[in-house]
This record gives sequence, C-alpha cells and structure tokens, in this order.
Amino acid sequence: MSDDPTSSGTLWQAQPAIDRAIGWVAIGGGALALGMALLVTVSVFGRWLFSMPIEGDFEFVKMGTALAVFCYLPYTQVQRGNIMVDSLTTGLPQRGRALLDALWDLVYAGVALLMAHGLSTGAMEALKSRETTMQLQLLVWPAIAICAVLALLLFFSALVSAARLVRRPA
Repeated sequence: MSDDPTSSGTLWQAQPAIDRAIGWVAIGGGALALGMALLVTVSVFGRWLFSMPIEGDFEFVKMGTALAVFCYLPYTQVQRGNIMVDSLTTGLPQRGRALLDALWDLVYAGVALLMAHGLSTGAMEALKSRETTMQLQLLVWPAIAICAVLALLLFFSALVSAARLVRRPA
C-alpha cells in the first residue's frame, strides 16, 4: 500500500466529505446560536419596552444552546482545537507526540460513543414518557435525539483525527 494518504482504497478518500459535513454542521450550530441571541434580544426588548417577552424563550435557548454546542464539538475535534496540556510531552519526538495524541483521540471517541448511547437512551425514555418542557409543553426527545446523532458525528470525527495523526508522515 502506498504511503500517499490520498491513494485509492484508504480512509482518506472519504475525509474531504467528512470535513465538509462537519463544517456545515458547525455553521448550522453558529446559525442556531445567532438565532438564540436574536431571540433573547427580542425577548428582552419586548419585556423592557412593552412588558411582553417571548413566552418560553428560556426553553428555546436551553435546547438551542445544547444543540449548538454539539454542532461545534466535531469541528473543534478535526481542527485540533480542543485544549491540550502538553507540558509533560514536549520532550518527546514529534512522532511520539502525534501517536500519544492519536491515543487520546481514541479515548475521546470512546467517550463520544458513550455520550451518544446515553443520549439515545434518554431520547427513547423521553419519547416513551412524552416528556415536555414546563412552559410551552414542547416535546424534548427530538432535541435529545439530535444531540445523540451529533455525538455520533463527534465519535467519527475523533476517529478521523486519530487516523490523520497516525498516518501523518514523521
């Protein structure tokens, strides 16, 4: 097999598509966060000027913020944007640091898979119980289910970033 990471038959062929999908999900998260900011602004001004806030604004913001955060996590992972403390590994050769980072990416992938499992279980339970928000009575399971899918995307992005570190030339 060739050392070229773009050679046919490797994981690398799918990575540009993965990167694009992750990028679009992060942009969607940004749009959602902007929407939440606009919602809060309109609600605060409505409360201040007309004593008429947007009903249930906090429920939308709570769900929207959770969704936005889960949209950002895969992008942050593939961009290597998570906080790292490398004070103990600075003396290692670059290849050793890359392999150690890949190992931690695999651990993170495992955590993301556990989160996806927990979220999917929570979504099923919320669906079964027909759990709703307090004020607007919105069903909560769809937001939890979307977060579960986004946690799966985080799982795959951690695997991709680990593969990139392992395949990186020394």
